[in-house]
Formats: sequence, C-alpha cells, structure tokens
Amino acid sequence: MARIESNMLALGTKAPDFYLNDRTSETKNFNFSDCKGEKGTLVMFICNHCPFVHHVIEEVVRIANDYRVQGLGIVAISSNDSINFPQDGPELMTEYAFENSFEFPYLFDPTQEAAKAYQAACTPDFYLFDQQDLLVYRGQMDDSRPGNGISISGNDLRGAIDSVLYNRVMNPNQKPSIGCGIKWK
Repeated sequence: MARIESNMLALGTKAPDFYLNDRTSETKNFNFSDCKGEKGTLVMFICNHCPFVHHVIEEVVRIANDYRVQGLGIVAISSNDSINFPQDGPELMTEYAFENSFEFPYLFDPTQEAAKAYQAACTPDFYLFDQQDLLVYRGQMDDSRPGNGISISGNDLRGAIDSVLYNRVMNPNQKPSIGCGIKWK
C-alpha cells in the first residue's frame, strides 16, 4: 500500500470550480457553487477502493452528517483513472455511495481536471474553504492510518471545521493527509 502525502495547496487559495456528474443521483451535475455551504465548504478527494479511504469512511460520513446541518457544504470527488482502475468507475461509485449512506454529492472527475486544480495527490485528501471560498485548511482527518493502532477521531478536520463555523483561530499546524496516490491517466 503506497503512502502518498497531500501537496498542501497554499492557504488562501480561492476554491477552484468544477462541473462534474453526481454518482449519488446519476442525473445531476454540480459545480462548486452548487455544493457551497452558507458557512463554509469541505471538498474531499476519495475513491471506492483505497484502504486509507475505507479506514476513515465511517468518520467521513459522521462528519458530513454532523456539520452539513450547521451550514457546511460537503462534496466528495473521485478522480482516479477508471479505465485502468475500473473499481473506481462511476457505476461502482454509485454503489459505494449507497452502501455508505452518503448524504452529499459524490462526483466523478473523468478528465482529472478537478484533481489537478486542487493539486490533490492522494485519497483521502481534504480541503476546507471559508464563507469567502478561501482555503483555510488542507490536510489530514487525524493521525489514524490503517494498521497504526491509533483510533479514528477526526480531530484535525473537526477542529478546522469548528474554527470556520464558530469564528475561532485556525490551528496553524496542519499535517498533510496520507493515502493512496491518485491514479493518473
């Protein structure tokens, strides 16, 4: 299992736009504004088969359920090459979203342009934007990784989200996410 770190896009970066198909509905397309929350927006790069994503997916869904009702927009994007990695194809994304009870869009990025715009490097990769769509957090959910014995808490990501929602000072110590590298074409 490869361990790739986030690229750590510069804080203050304006949220790159996208226009992608939602695999939770199969009939809708979304751009950033459609996913934007009243108080901030969390953009996550995930995929169906990554063991790092599987390790945290329950907490991802809990975070989404806890914070979307508080005005946080949430969206997940899969950018993996679905030709060479068919397990990350759009049909299986729909199944994965259903199996994990996603209540947020799970978008397919077939050209990988969204991943490139966000400088996403791995799955999972998390990007938190404030009300002005400026990047205030990028990095890990917490210190837990498959097999390291640390319990999943979501502390880093939850702390960042709380800072945005409650106008608190953002922790300047942001650690990169670690996961499987995005499968580039």
